[in-house]
Amino acid sequence: SSSSSSSSSPSPSPSPPPPFAFKRLHIGALFPMTGGWPGGQACLPSAQMALEDVNSRRDILPDYELRLDHRDSECEPGVATKFLYELLYNDPIKIILMPGCSSVSTLVAEAARMWNLIVLSYGSSSPALSNRQRFPTFFRTHPSATLHNPTRVQLFKKWSWTKIATIQQTTEVFTSTLDDLEERVKEAGIEITFRQSFFSDPAVPVKNLKRQDARIIVGLFYETEARKVFCEVYKERLFGKKYVWFLIGWYADNWFRIKDANINCTEEEMREAVEGHITTEIVMLNPENTRSISNMTSEEFIEKLTKRVEKSPEETGGFQEAPLAYDAIWALALALNKTSAELVKKGLRLEDFNYNNQTITDEIYRALNSSAFEGVSGHVVFDASGSRMAWTLIEQLQDGVYKKIGYYDSTKDNLSWYNNDKWIGGVPPADHTKVIITFRYLSQKLFISVSVLSSLGILLAIICLAFNIYNGHVRYIQNSQPYLNNMTAVGCALAQAAVFPLGLDGLHISKDLFPFVCQARLWLLGLGFSLGYGSMFTKIWWVHTVFTKKEEKKERRKTLEPWKLYATVGLLVGLDFVILAIWQIVNPLKRTTEVTSSAGIISKGAIVTLTSEKMNTWLGLFYGFKGLLLLLGIFLAYETKGVSTEKINDHRAVGMAIYNVAVLCLITAPVTMILSSQQDAAFAFASLAIVFSSYITLVVLFVPKVIEKHIQSSCSLSCMRRLITRGEWQSEQQDTMKTGSSTNNNEEEKSRMLEKENRELEKIIAEVGTLCDLAGGTPSPKPLASKEQVGCSQLGIIPPLADPTPNFSACFL
Repeated sequence: SSSSSSSSSPSPSPSPPPPFAFKRLHIGALFPMTGGWPGGQACLPSAQMALEDVNSRRDILPDYELRLDHRDSECEPGVATKFLYELLYNDPIKIILMPGCSSVSTLVAEAARMWNLIVLSYGSSSPALSNRQRFPTFFRTHPSATLHNPTRVQLFKKWSWTKIATIQQTTEVFTSTLDDLEERVKEAGIEITFRQSFFSDPAVPVKNLKRQDARIIVGLFYETEARKVFCEVYKERLFGKKYVWFLIGWYADNWFRIKDANINCTEEEMREAVEGHITTEIVMLNPENTRSISNMTSEEFIEKLTKRVEKSPEETGGFQEAPLAYDAIWALALALNKTSAELVKKGLRLEDFNYNNQTITDEIYRALNSSAFEGVSGHVVFDASGSRMAWTLIEQLQDGVYKKIGYYDSTKDNLSWYNNDKWIGGVPPADHTKVIITFRYLSQKLFISVSVLSSLGILLAIICLAFNIYNGHVRYIQNSQPYLNNMTAVGCALAQAAVFPLGLDGLHISKDLFPFVCQARLWLLGLGFSLGYGSMFTKIWWVHTVFTKKEEKKERRKTLEPWKLYATVGLLVGLDFVILAIWQIVNPLKRTTEVTSSAGIISKGAIVTLTSEKMNTWLGLFYGFKGLLLLLGIFLAYETKGVSTEKINDHRAVGMAIYNVAVLCLITAPVTMILSSQQDAAFAFASLAIVFSSYITLVVLFVPKVIEKHIQSSCSLSCMRRLITRGEWQSEQQDTMKTGSSTNNNEEEKSRMLEKENRELEKIIAEVGTLCDLAGGTPSPKPLASKEQVGCSQLGIIPPLADPTPNFSACFL
């Protein structure tokens, strides 16, 4: 807009010409003295003050006198229509119309073009009036309600809010304002997530806001409805440190303290509900104490107006808008002054105006559109739609009192901030339930400790494997199926190696490597279990198969075929391999973030995990197969606890190991799933179960063999004699058992006892067999009838062949 030539204010002439020299220009005005907005109570005296000041100036319209013909519209369109036609159809001709109230201004502005009249409003905020197609000659010194929206958007950006909610009273002014806000926030990347409206009862909309977790809420409603809304807000507890309300700033400062028969909340409850809300208010009084075009400061204007009105400012309707009415008269006077100069060039005068003269109307329009001056309400300038451009005052209710916290100049996009905003929670709340994800990593002390245990376990497995291979020629090692024991040692080592990838997380590896590390966990655990547990299961299964038949004696003589045992273990390992391979190909693992806790706007702990499509199906298949093996292994171990066989001489130790592995696995699997959100507890439980089950398995299977080997290596001649003496004791016991069995005439019992003693003798002979050379014995010249006799022969001991049971007391060196 270009500045008006009359924007500077020359000193007023002290002696005006006589009244009869003036040509009168009449203004038709509608002031709402009563009704929904009784703004005329202060705006009419303010306009009359302006007319007096303008008419006293000799530099503005020196040949004219402005006169005001006004009526009380009661802020009702019907009443306004009556008085509008009365003003238009009765002399004198009105050169311009000045209505107040948006509803009245809408009616007047739409009809005015039929009479070629300019409309200048001092109190209309409806955004609909900015429509130039519908209201081509409309101007207003009261800014549009949409002027609040740039300020609101600026505040949303300042506090980093991207999600807001709205609640409005269903009137045209608020609907238009909200439509404009929706367009502006969309351009700014802000979303209106929830929009509510009401006609008279806001209870349900407020409940809906609560249900939708609205945090930043813009409320558009009149003052009387505001009290209803905040009474419901108190009941729903939709206030406090998590919420911010944005309201219109033209309510009375004590609006929430006013007693209202339509609400059932106390003053204290209302005060608590409204605490901390933000208001945006059009600056209607120049905050700077500078002189306006009328040579008055804003303070002087308020002082002069206060003396003029009959009631106190708090009780006078429209007192806040009064500066706008004052500046409206000045805007009109300056525009007519400029128009007068332009009309002279065309041979026309202002007094030539009539309702059919479009030329004079166009000149007044151009002059008014280019207005720019300093008024008591601030800098007066109109935008392309005829609406006043003005500053916006931002206030916050702090401890029941409105405090100025900033100004926003939309013409320059300038936010002046006082930094005195105050928040219940100490900081501006978030606009929604915000999740701040902080990744939780495994305790490094725990990981290192378990890794050390696992490393020692792997070393123990290697030592056991080396021992078994090195002593593979020893008979009692051969009778324990050493190849299966070797598989058990390798399986234990693989299972314990799985502890390392099990403890690696985002602290140690990148997200690209994470899927491969997790796949390594599955493969190591799966194959380690199948090798370690599978080989023990195969042993116990074979013992159960052979020694639980009805034809027991016949089956005991059955020849053990080792390849069948190895094939069984291979089948278990192969089945694991197939399941894991198909799983990885069909539904590969993907990295996911598992959020473990949430409660409003707080930090959430997150654990990086892996998942895949149909994850539960694959886990069910994998764990189901293993679980069946564990349960079957327990059953077989229990069934064969009383069986003795030289084919697999360590099957009782295998049974103990199976109990250990099965119990730990059956407990660990469900507990680990329950503790999955607690990374330290889950890792400790799972990894220690793997380590301890491996340790126990290795100790139970291999340590007795190591001890037996050590006894053999350190045995001396005295050790051999003690063993011979032990044989004599056993012989005596055998005689006793034989006598008892003869007495009972129980051949089957005798046979079983003899076989038991024979096995004991085999062990003794095996232990001392390597010391034959030290004893100086000579082999028997005749073939012997039993293994015990062979042992005696190697020692140079000759037992009597007639007795089927060797008697060590009859042997001699």
